[in-house]
Amino acid sequence: MTDSENPTTQSPSPAPRSVLVTGGSRGIGRAIAEAFLANGDHVAVTSRKGGAPEGALDLVCDITDPAAVEEAYAAAEAAHGPVEVLVANAGITKDTLVLRMSEEDFTSVIDTNLTASFRLAKRASKGMLRLRRGRIIFISSVVGLMGNPGQVNYAASKAGLVGMARSLARELGSRGITANVVAPGFVDTEMTAVLTEEQQKAITDRVPLGRYASPDEVASAVTWLADAGYVTGAVIPVDGGLGMGH
Repeated sequence: MTDSENPTTQSPSPAPRSVLVTGGSRGIGRAIAEAFLANGDHVAVTSRKGGAPEGALDLVCDITDPAAVEEAYAAAEAAHGPVEVLVANAGITKDTLVLRMSEEDFTSVIDTNLTASFRLAKRASKGMLRLRRGRIIFISSVVGLMGNPGQVNYAASKAGLVGMARSLARELGSRGITANVVAPGFVDTEMTAVLTEEQQKAITDRVPLGRYASPDEVASAVTWLADAGYVTGAVIPVDGGLGMGH
């Protein structure tokens, strides 16, 4: 019997981690949650209306409400222990040209995409500091790096996640906590499915790989970062080359 055939010489499987994914009921967030579940991790998912993947702890939570976020963390910790991997994915858009953009259009996107991500990371860091390990992963966008007409609010919120992650990487790194960003380009989800064939062609013509990403391709970058102990402060593009050089 070779060493590879002898079960006593095989490395033990890694212990399941406590993972929290926001906005995990559909699209990219759901694919991320399913990837962690497939890996054997304990996954809690927040969304406004519920509908987590089978096997995940389903938490209804408005991430712009500090009390609701605290309740969600308490439930996740009671079920799975301190959160070891946070994936801040939930986000909204309110697209319009800047001269038509209201104060509410701007602040609501910032509150959901950026301020709530700060709130989530701050709460996660408490448990991670005690554990002396952790992974904080923000889902940004190529728009946050390149800009896009009609998305001043969205681009600002997604660019802010990069500065936040890099500051957290410097602040928390000595305790074994990493903070990184995944920046998807155009992804094949319900949001892009409503575009006309002409609009979709105009988008893919700009992408060197000539197609949308699948949600699973974004999820694979996230799970890789969750395993990467010596990567922090990084921005990982999953955009088919659209944002090259940014």
